[in-house]
Amino acid sequence: MSGREVIVPLNALPAPRDTLGRPMRDLRISVMDRCNFRCPYCMPRETYHERYRFLGSHERLSFDEIVRLARLFVQLGVRKLRLTGGEPLLRANLPDLIGDLTDIAGVEDVALTTNGVLLSRYATELKAAGLKRVTVSLDSLDPEVFARMSGGFAGLAEVLEGIEQARRAELTPIKINAVVQRGVNDHTALDLVERFRGTGVIVRFIEYMDVGNRNHWRADLVVPSRELLTRIAERWPLTLLEPGYRGEVARRYAFADGQGEVGFISSVSQPFCGDCSRARLSSDGVLYTCLFATHGSSLRDALRGGASDDHLLELMRGVWVKRSDRYSEQRATLRRAAHEERKVEMFYIGG
Repeated sequence: MSGREVIVPLNALPAPRDTLGRPMRDLRISVMDRCNFRCPYCMPRETYHERYRFLGSHERLSFDEIVRLARLFVQLGVRKLRLTGGEPLLRANLPDLIGDLTDIAGVEDVALTTNGVLLSRYATELKAAGLKRVTVSLDSLDPEVFARMSGGFAGLAEVLEGIEQARRAELTPIKINAVVQRGVNDHTALDLVERFRGTGVIVRFIEYMDVGNRNHWRADLVVPSRELLTRIAERWPLTLLEPGYRGEVARRYAFADGQGEVGFISSVSQPFCGDCSRARLSSDGVLYTCLFATHGSSLRDALRGGASDDHLLELMRGVWVKRSDRYSEQRATLRRAAHEERKVEMFYIGG
């Protein structure tokens, strides 16, 4: 033994786990804070009006910066990347970024969440760039309900055409995320199931969550997943499926007649914080460890300040190992303190 200190490179260290033993496996990257909808549960029009100041292009991470950070996140254990917004398809040349991300060694899956309005225009190009699958936010097939939940916008026909073009481009499995609010669109939920049963498109119902500070959330507006499950199963018998992987957020059920499946994301009634492996990167480079976070850590400042890869890895690792978030399990207690700390808005870091 020479007695000399052995320096272990940060990228050779074991993948970090947070204070609850959760690894980092998924990274959600917001590429755009703007959106062409004004959904009341995300970007209510009274706040995000035509005079609202969104990020300037110089404030958002460049594609090169996103790719550099993604490579480092992979060294910390991330295997799945999801591009979100705002509306990610508003970001110019997005297929170029997807192509670069799919080339990163260790990345197993690159997916996209979109409202679908622009999807028919880009589906083929996205597939050619290496995108594997898409999730489309679609809360109702009723034109009036759709308009209400999109903030007064039309576009239902364009969304449905986008889903069809994504199917033709084999951006599969295509998933539809529907946020369900009592008295708003819960009466149209079964229409979504009926429309997409047997098509290979998977409908997932999301309990209305208290994300951000401006969506006027109330517990009585939540439709518990078990209520929807009962209604659906009365019409189409269902069988519970085993999770596809640890940390899967949706509880999945197969139709007994073999016509596909339906899923439920139950953050309010059945929190799944214990297996959460998701980190979130805002479009201006802030790292958040929870959808309901009250603060984040800027990676852009370090990045543009000349930080080395090892320094960035140390910063990212340090954020994760201190993570203790489990908001959905502590919702009642934390909401009472909401006036003290404001949560990040969903459009800023994606869903």
